Amino acid sequence: MRPEIQKVVQLLQRKDPKSLEEALALLQSTVFSFSMKVCGQRQDAEDTMQEVLVKSLSHLPKFDSPRALVVWLYKVAKNRCLMSRRKSKFAPKESLSLEELMPDRQELEKLSGGTDGTPETSLLRRESAKRLRAAVQKLPPDYRLILVLHDMEELCDTDISEITGLRLGTIRVRLHRARLFVRKELAKPDHPRIRRQMAEPAPGIPAQPRQRGCKEMFAELSNYLDEELDDSLCAELEKHMEGCEPCLAFLASLEESIQICRMAPKESPDRPVAARVRRELLSQYQGLMAKISGRGVSEVTRA
Repeated sequence: MRPEIQKVVQLLQRKDPKSLEEALALLQSTVFSFSMKVCGQRQDAEDTMQEVLVKSLSHLPKFDSPRALVVWLYKVAKNRCLMSRRKSKFAPKESLSLEELMPDRQELEKLSGGTDGTPETSLLRRESAKRLRAAVQKLPPDYRLILVLHDMEELCDTDISEITGLRLGTIRVRLHRARLFVRKELAKPDHPRIRRQMAEPAPGIPAQPRQRGCKEMFAELSNYLDEELDDSLCAELEKHMEGCEPCLAFLASLEESIQICRMAPKESPDRPVAARVRRELLSQYQGLMAKISGRGVSEVTRA
């Protein structure tokens, strides 16, 4: 569980204005950071932050479980983001195909030829937050949401299932294809000369399809990295990679791109905007609590 959400619940239980403001600041940061990754637009993220927190006011006193709070928070933010998202002209028009995301023999040969010198891995190592954000924004919304929730917000499959309403198997498939897509985007070289070299078949290496064993292995890479495979299938995959240097190199490049997602810096809302929103929320929350307290007193008096 995210430590900031655990702290929010602790702060809310103190029921004093200073603790409440600190809790709201943490919630603002969480919702805004998530919304920027999903929406991709600062204005959308700020609108989502304000709307989600306004909706949360009447619910906050009820949350004594960090998990319940985080699931509710992301569910409301997810709905708002997907409704307001400005479609990117670069977004794929169709669902991601595993076949299209898998490397051909040419790329595998280049990967296995020396990982330190390939354009793919060198770019992955020095990738900027801006490049990663662009890659994530190119994902279709359904895939982007799963990648953000799992690899960037660090939620487990069960929580993601509750937030999205998707089956666990569907989540795993979308996560894997989203990871492969981001890896492919991050591996694209910037320099025109390198792009031409990557597009041209290497001498003596025909761009032939993957072997069957490689293809089956690629479909299970995310489950392997997340330790979701049973022991027998895990052993079979490891045995394959022991004799397939290109597949082993590709696994390393995929794992590195996942780490880039997990280490992506969190974006913060504009401070004046966040402070103004907090003041409004505090006023509304205090008014709401006063009504609840007044109602409780009157009900006791009538009784």
